[in-house]
Amino acid sequence: MPLYAIIGTDKADSLPDRLAVRPAHLERMELLKAEGRLVLAGPFPAIDSVDPGPAGFTGSLIVAEFASLADAQVWAKNDPYVINGIFTDVKVKPFRHVLP
Repeated sequence: MPLYAIIGTDKADSLPDRLAVRPAHLERMELLKAEGRLVLAGPFPAIDSVDPGPAGFTGSLIVAEFASLADAQVWAKNDPYVINGIFTDVKVKPFRHVLP
């Protein structure tokens, strides 16, 4: 199956809302993982730190297998971070894994 990168950009001051919705978001990520379709996923810290604390995050990256670009777009549109307005912008792009 082809890979797609889903890049979500957080709204300003998203941390409280992000934390509230995170369990539902992670549940969907765990499903992709259990299906063997998740390559990598994680947030972009707002500052140069593994744990940005109250600075929060500016968005997230998900790389996963989907049958098509349209399927990846539908999946992204139904993410709790999108539904609850944490992501103000979402880009879905085909991704080619080269290294490692």
